[in-house]
Amino acid sequence: MSYKTIYRFKNLINEALVLGPNNKNIDLIESFYKEEILVRSAEVKISEDSDKENILVMLFEVLETIFENDVALTEVDIFGILNNLTVDNGDALIKLFLKKEILITTFHGKAVFPRTLNQKLYLEALANNDIIFAIGPAGTGKTYLGVLYAVSRLKANEVRRIVLVRPVVEAGEKLGYLPGDVKEKIDPYLIPLYDGLNEALGKEAVDKLVEKGVIEIAPLAYMRGRTIENAVIILDEAQNTSRLQMKMFLTRLGHNSKMIITGDVTQVDLPTREQSGLIEAANLFADIDRVKIHRFDRYDVMRHPLVQKIIERYESKYGD
Repeated sequence: MSYKTIYRFKNLINEALVLGPNNKNIDLIESFYKEEILVRSAEVKISEDSDKENILVMLFEVLETIFENDVALTEVDIFGILNNLTVDNGDALIKLFLKKEILITTFHGKAVFPRTLNQKLYLEALANNDIIFAIGPAGTGKTYLGVLYAVSRLKANEVRRIVLVRPVVEAGEKLGYLPGDVKEKIDPYLIPLYDGLNEALGKEAVDKLVEKGVIEIAPLAYMRGRTIENAVIILDEAQNTSRLQMKMFLTRLGHNSKMIITGDVTQVDLPTREQSGLIEAANLFADIDRVKIHRFDRYDVMRHPLVQKIIERYESKYGD
């Protein structure tokens, strides 16, 4: 087989950074593009017959520029770049990592910023709208970034509290069958929300804010009859709301409040005869000012690379 040189690194140090420890990064790239890639003496070569030259040239330009600016990329970051890269958006991806728009610095000092272009658009949607529907598969950051956005608003004194809400489909909203008080009943269903809160503020601080009512935990059934002002209200797993539940929730919006509704429409646990309130709402409200329907897909997954393959396999077999 004959090969052609498509890219030259500026130096051997940059080559080593892009290849990664034990060539881990280049192995991931080869697997993703199903392409044999040879790297020797700062030169990148592929088969003469390959049709991926343009996208690979852009990829190596992006990676070299990011690495030579002392930005560390994890395997998940590189996988995210692979998923999102086109021949036209390389500069935008470079800017994403070099000019980080930091949302918040966590309790442990980690800077959180959007790691895909779609995540950046999501944070812009959160800033510019009052009701935001974030729809997409697990691992895209829709809930995690929503929680951290809420914390950033709270820390900036732009709102007075955070309200976390979730439908408890498994218990039929009849939480009396579960042991403990309301918080203890609902807590097991709110672990993804707590993960973000604890990372941002530390568990001790979160517990104190819950005790003071600054962070409120509420099953969806307990929202009826309320108007919630000066708050960021997050409804998680919203695909498991009925039409009436979604209507009830959305009409709780009060002055200086923002609602973030997250869900995965491929994982509806409602009875088959009942339509998801999230699916209906996304269709009903798409053209209303200050309401944003933001969609993620499997290419935005920021978990282990196998998660995307799992999603793809289910979609190919079952269409969801």
